[in-house]
Amino acid sequence: MTEASGARARLLRALRRYLISGLLIWLPIIATVLVIRFILDLMDRTLLLLPTAWQPEAITGLRIPGLGALLALVILLFTGILVTNFIGRALVVFWEDVLHRIPFIRAIYGGVKSFSETLLSNSGNSFKKVLLVQYPREGVWSVGFRTAAGIAEIDARTGAAQICVFIPTTPNPTSGFIIMVSPSQVIELDMSVDAAMKMIVTLGVVTPPATPAGALRR
Repeated sequence: MTEASGARARLLRALRRYLISGLLIWLPIIATVLVIRFILDLMDRTLLLLPTAWQPEAITGLRIPGLGALLALVILLFTGILVTNFIGRALVVFWEDVLHRIPFIRAIYGGVKSFSETLLSNSGNSFKKVLLVQYPREGVWSVGFRTAAGIAEIDARTGAAQICVFIPTTPNPTSGFIIMVSPSQVIELDMSVDAAMKMIVTLGVVTPPATPAGALRR
């Protein structure tokens, strides 16, 4: 290799290293900005609840990003205050009774309500434990989250206690599969739910720090 070609190779390696270093800085920033922008744009749609004459863009002639998020926050706070008193709870009960009388709607509303209460409540074990489970076949391990246990009919039909495990897809963890497995067939991990989600979203590139030997529990 001539001196010129060696210098060219070193230059290319240096450029590659600098480009990768730059990407490592900018990619997380850009992704974060895009996600926040998407959320703000989505929440700005709450401004459509206001009469056209009251909308900020009609008053000021300018579109101010984030006002929808402020309106959504006010609506959430007002709703929370309303439903914590006797009259508000009575209205909620009446409204839910109406929805439960409508086929198909009651299934969607009831499922989303139960899921929200489980996910946002501090009680319960849903999405509190990270598991390793052999899926989609024996010898192949997938990361999953324990979502439920003690489902009477499933336990009775299988003749043994089963737990419900949600196995998310990557890089979009909002979709996935639920499987029923015996507790003896899963390995409970010490990693946090946040660390597991980060690993799933990043295609396994970002992994949690190593745990002490013997920390894994069956």
